[in-house]
Amino acid sequence: MAVNFTCSFISLCCLTLWSFTGTAAVTKVPPPHSTVRPGSPVPVNTNNPGVRRAARFGVYRYNNSSNDLFLFKESHIQQAMVQIVRGLKYMLHVDIKRTVCEKREHSSLDRCHFQRNKNLQQTLRCYFEVWITPWTHKVHIPVAHCH
Repeated sequence: MAVNFTCSFISLCCLTLWSFTGTAAVTKVPPPHSTVRPGSPVPVNTNNPGVRRAARFGVYRYNNSSNDLFLFKESHIQQAMVQIVRGLKYMLHVDIKRTVCEKREHSSLDRCHFQRNKNLQQTLRCYFEVWITPWTHKVHIPVAHCH
């Protein structure tokens, strides 16, 4: 019974990971005799589409809570980890920079360029935890610290 449940759970997690990102090779699954325990965070490539999407959610959270006149956008993802726990929990270290887009414009971040005016340039280092549950289409960002 325990073996069946473990296999089913692992299969469900792999299918969820695959369906969310659209690719089967999101993270390297450790071999059966690995020292990585099931449910533990594992490093993931910072160029992974799921990581980039999670970073953008973190930036949206920052922009919605800041009093800055300008929007910020991710400039570099320093480190990324993912944990399968009631969905996908991304733990990200991200550099974000001020853009030329003002908040009141409600611009798409994809069309916002980084600030060119030296007096207005600003870079922040952030740590985001982003939980994504693909089957409910919900995103929760319990941690968003920038300095």
